[in-house]
Amino acid sequence: MAVKTAMMDYAFFEGQIVPFEDAKISIGTHALQYGTGAFAGIRGYLDQDGETINIFRLIDHTTRLLNSGKLLRAELPFTPESLAETIAELVAKNAPSGDIYLRPFIYKPAVQLTPRLRGLGDELAVYVMGMGDYLDLERGQKAAVSSWVRVPDNAMPSRGKLTGSYVNSAFIKDEVEEKGADEAIVLNTAGKVAEGSGCNLFIVRNGILTTPPITSDILEGITRRTILALAEELGIPHETREIDRTELYLSDEAFFCGTGVQIAWIESIDGRPVGNGKIGPVSKQIQTSFFDIVRGRNAAHADWLYPVRKPAAVTA
Repeated sequence: MAVKTAMMDYAFFEGQIVPFEDAKISIGTHALQYGTGAFAGIRGYLDQDGETINIFRLIDHTTRLLNSGKLLRAELPFTPESLAETIAELVAKNAPSGDIYLRPFIYKPAVQLTPRLRGLGDELAVYVMGMGDYLDLERGQKAAVSSWVRVPDNAMPSRGKLTGSYVNSAFIKDEVEEKGADEAIVLNTAGKVAEGSGCNLFIVRNGILTTPPITSDILEGITRRTILALAEELGIPHETREIDRTELYLSDEAFFCGTGVQIAWIESIDGRPVGNGKIGPVSKQIQTSFFDIVRGRNAAHADWLYPVRKPAAVTA
């Protein structure tokens, strides 16, 4: 499914907010040639008041982005808090009227032909777009297990959102889409379930919500961590353990989660219905709780939201 997006007017580039069309790099940029970059995907949701954009778990995202930068030996003049303030300033400058997606990324800007990490400089840029649902949340997703495997930590660490590693995701996504699926499930080199092409995965078996551990070559997902916290609060039995492929076919429920996909329930895997092929009670409860929080309808986790109010209208 093509994602409908609308690029916003301003970006953060080379230390300042500039018009988006002025945020340009050379075709010789090291990050473009070798994938030496790291990125984050962050959502902002329009609050029920119609005036506030709730950026979801912004400090968690900036922390993970800077940690991804550490893997690339990036040296940047930001703390998680100061980067969050910069992002919030950019959002206010763009004055969005609906849900947004933020893409901050760290990159090596030097024009050099050597594949290395040091001596290349480091930059950070951020842009904003209007974006709705990445997957159609009004229906269940058709999933398929990919023949490609997730890149192992000793080759390309999945816990860092490194740009080069997403070529692996592109192979995975292409394959399953050509089979008629909406999203992939990928195994790791041990043959255990890892995650989706760019999202984490949960299943429900015998009433227990289960997800692979962070040592299964998965992204240390912020939405994944959110769901585990919600499950604890909602009294849903849950565990983190390795999952075999055949367990996918025996699960009562399954869903993808992540900043992009949000909470997207799965109706079939490799053509086999999951449960009765309809959204299950655990998936529905988690999905409802999540959207109540991000839309400001449930104040229980106000600390997960970084509110940015629309600028006041200027009158003549």
